[in-house]
Amino acid sequence: MKILVVDDHPVVVSGCRSLFASDPSIKIDEASDEKSGHRAWLQKRPDVTIIDINLPDLSGFELMRRIRKDDPAAKIIMFSMNDDPAFVVRAVEAGAQGYVSKGDDPRLLVKAVRKVAAGENFITPHLAETVTFSAAAIRANPASQMTPRELEILRLLARGDKIVEVAEALGISYKTVANTTSLLKQKLGARNHSDLIRIAVEMGMD
Repeated sequence: MKILVVDDHPVVVSGCRSLFASDPSIKIDEASDEKSGHRAWLQKRPDVTIIDINLPDLSGFELMRRIRKDDPAAKIIMFSMNDDPAFVVRAVEAGAQGYVSKGDDPRLLVKAVRKVAAGENFITPHLAETVTFSAAAIRANPASQMTPRELEILRLLARGDKIVEVAEALGISYKTVANTTSLLKQKLGARNHSDLIRIAVEMGMD
């Protein structure tokens, strides 16, 4: 089995190598950012790709998007310090077959690799539970699950501001507002930008 690990932290890559060191049938390749990760994927065509969400250039989500454009059947596990349920849902909806938190028992990553390689899906148990309960909490009280910044962005969108106008009003980058808007869609179950605005208005955010 060929595994590609895309992560800019050498200790993480080293840890992954150690986890599979006892199995000579597994070969691990590595890359440290989105660009080298995509290049390595094209060259190696791994059976499973493990991607850190927070890469130094573009995000792991962007790398997954590019890989899946090349091969919709590519087997991908997102590996991150972030265990926010919205990130887990976003990863799965974007096509990831697995999601493992770096705070989990390392053996769960091994289990995830074997499950995904076999064509199954795998989310670590505590993350699956968190996603389930988070969805229920969001339906009951959406605003309680949002940060002050998310609430402020949602309020400005609800009053009709465009993303670029929100960025200017809050003194933050367009990319930050766009990424937060994507997460808000996940948290609120919005199908698109217009649906997000509708939900925000119904919540009384305008």
